[in-house]
Amino acid sequence: MANRLTWLGHSTVLIDLDGTRAITDPMLRRRVAHLIRARKVADVAFEAVDVALVSHAHRDHLDVPSLERIGRDVTVVVPRGVRPLLADRGFSDVVEVVEGSELEFGRIRLRATYAEHAAGRGPLGAKSAALGYLLEGSHTVYFAGDTDLFDGMEGLAAGLDVAILPIAGWGPRLPPGHLDAERAAQAVAMLRPRRVIPIHWGTYRPMYTRASLATSEAAARFAARVGELAPDVEVQVLLVGESAAI
Repeated sequence: MANRLTWLGHSTVLIDLDGTRAITDPMLRRRVAHLIRARKVADVAFEAVDVALVSHAHRDHLDVPSLERIGRDVTVVVPRGVRPLLADRGFSDVVEVVEGSELEFGRIRLRATYAEHAAGRGPLGAKSAALGYLLEGSHTVYFAGDTDLFDGMEGLAAGLDVAILPIAGWGPRLPPGHLDAERAAQAVAMLRPRRVIPIHWGTYRPMYTRASLATSEAAARFAARVGELAPDVEVQVLLVGESAAI
């Protein structure tokens, strides 16, 4: 299996690294709550997934029906406090982690990292933190989840090959705890990866508006700003369903 990643829209990325296939924050449905998918998800064989990495419990990142599509027997890594939600739905292999936790899957090491994001699932839902994930093998890949800038981005991983960073959202404005195109470019300057791939843009729109937010404007702004702040970092913009070598 080649080392590659495929963006499936929003915060969902298939990462094939050293024979292990991980998927991040599976969000595969056409409609979730008030959000409608503006770009169709790629046709992917999910039976080959080894592990699902969930960054936090918000419904546009922890979507139980999407996880069920992958399979209730897949290993699901979640922040501490989320396991009961999935165990109640019949998932048999749910692993809770906290910042700094390390796990091994095949030939890759997984480390849970800090994320600056308020992440509860409503007043009666799971109480848990938000996390990012660092995958280390023959290459090093950082998936940030939802986060704002934080000091620990500098020095997060020496020799980082690929950073997968959110750059926008599904609405016209982003609340605190998120990266827009400008702040994501600042994150790149702190992380100093060899290459960065922007995600969390151009996938969903609120059903109460006809205006599609699925444009490339955020990606273009991000790429231009990275060129100013970190010109040595390659920006690779993928469309939904497109892949890139790691």
